[in-house]
Amino acid sequence: MSRVTSKRQVTIPKQLADQYRIETGDEISWVAEGDAIRVVVGPSTISDAPTVEERLELFDRATERQRRRRGVARSKKGQDRGWTREELYDRGLPD
Repeated sequence: MSRVTSKRQVTIPKQLADQYRIETGDEISWVAEGDAIRVVVGPSTISDAPTVEERLELFDRATERQRRRRGVARSKKGQDRGWTREELYDRGLPD
């Protein structure tokens, strides 16, 4: 187990440093993952992550697609399909 120093520095255990080939001078990134912190070896890719505005736009588009799908499903519900749900339960049973 590592301990945080007064300068907020942490030592990476040798076994992990060897396993992930972390050498002196390598860059690591600290990424918040909910209640945990993930250590990423190499330059940070956080800048490649979508911004809050981009994420909200993606969410809005997905929500709109879902609304349209539900709208299509509602319009089909009233149409006559040629069978009823009850008929499905009786299908395949002996008369």
